[in-house]
Amino acid sequence: MKRTLIMGALMLGSALAPAFAASGPVKIVLPEEADLLEPCMATRSNIGRIIMQNVSETLTELDVREGKGLMPRLAESWEQKEDGSWRFNLRKGVKFSDGTDFNAKDVKYSFDRVMSDKNACESRRYFGGMNIKIDVVDDTTVDFTVDPVQPILPLLLSLLTIVPEETPMEFVREPVGTGPYKLTDWTPGQQIVLSARDDYWGEKPEVTEATYLFRADPAVRAAMVQTGEADLSPSISQTEATNPATDFSYLDSETVYLRIDHNIEPLNDVRIRRALNLAIDREAFLGTLVPDSAVLATAIVPPPTLGWNPDVKVFPYDPEQAKKLIEEAKADGVKVDTPITIIARTANFPNVTEIMEAIQAQLQEVGLKVELKFVEVAEHEVYYSKPFKEGRGPQLVAAMHDNSKGDPSFSMFFKYDSEGTQSGFSDPKVDDLIARASAAVGDERAKLWSEVIAYVHDEVVADVLLFHMVGFSRVSERLDFKPTMATNSMLQLSEIKIK
Repeated sequence: MKRTLIMGALMLGSALAPAFAASGPVKIVLPEEADLLEPCMATRSNIGRIIMQNVSETLTELDVREGKGLMPRLAESWEQKEDGSWRFNLRKGVKFSDGTDFNAKDVKYSFDRVMSDKNACESRRYFGGMNIKIDVVDDTTVDFTVDPVQPILPLLLSLLTIVPEETPMEFVREPVGTGPYKLTDWTPGQQIVLSARDDYWGEKPEVTEATYLFRADPAVRAAMVQTGEADLSPSISQTEATNPATDFSYLDSETVYLRIDHNIEPLNDVRIRRALNLAIDREAFLGTLVPDSAVLATAIVPPPTLGWNPDVKVFPYDPEQAKKLIEEAKADGVKVDTPITIIARTANFPNVTEIMEAIQAQLQEVGLKVELKFVEVAEHEVYYSKPFKEGRGPQLVAAMHDNSKGDPSFSMFFKYDSEGTQSGFSDPKVDDLIARASAAVGDERAKLWSEVIAYVHDEVVADVLLFHMVGFSRVSERLDFKPTMATNSMLQLSEIKIK
């Protein structure tokens, strides 16, 4: 009888006790190891997946999970003043992981550091073509004056990671941020560990610790989650995505393309650039090496983006026309026999090796001499961004470009302006269109971006645009997590729930 009473009391106590969310550690397996954990490089996917909004936070963030739009992060609110400048009111009571207080001076210093010529911060490229002056009003208020006026500056600042004012201008190995996690272990070639902070200003996340592992083979990543060696792989191939209970597809904001270096013969001839595009059978990749739900690309930005132009058409597969253009160029003295090198990033996305080998073969079939070179992420950046190496041969740089922000400003200047850090050409008309579109609002902004998209595709033939990708992930059944458009470039641990 006593045992029955005790059991009844325990059951009653259990029924009345509040339901607490589970918490604990997770293991995440990624395709590429991080070569850096520098906050101002977090716009690069292999770094951003680890530290963006986990260790290093921004003033604003774009919510793509629940569709809430631009949300406060370290800035509580903002407003545009009559002169076109912007005022940001900062969150109070925030501390960095080293215990120092966050204030407006850190915001100004973080921006100045990004724009400094003493480093090679990747996030600098998003602020090209504008002059920005920052004034610290007081500890929790900062003003941004931009010339030309930027109507989407709060959205642009969703990529400015904030560091303490004491951070050196040179790249750091151990990032200090205001985020819910801090770096506790980095063993190159093995793992990176982030641990939850007790003094974080915001809501306490359920993930107490995250261990990041790195495996290039998507089949290996999928198997690790299946066997319990890992809890999450945000990137597996469509071939491996066979279990509806654990495998999820998601609209990806990445565009796969070949950046053409127009500065070197024979790629400086538009006929050769057209031939490159006509020689590739994009349709043949769908459902084979590329997910069948991927979209053939006509712009460097995906279809939901402002100003996306439905009138721009994918280059048809026409190898005979490609051969004809190459012969015409050759007859005019263009050195079409010069070997062209495709430079690709190892493990950049599933089946990257097979895709690039197939493209190489298709380009060779129309008479071009094409070599293929795979490099790791750090070396890839040397080919991808300025200053380009002197004495280089003609190059096509294979890459994925992420734009989940909904506006071409996050792509167009640094991809296509003459001063853009990853631009392979110079065209005054493109420069003018980009400048006007960046400063415009409403329908005029969308119209100008549409013009840019059409002109760089149809007239300049800037790139070999390939696919707007669809991603696949495998998630352990112990987790409650669904990937989003932002997952490939940013994986917020606070969004992961534990069942």
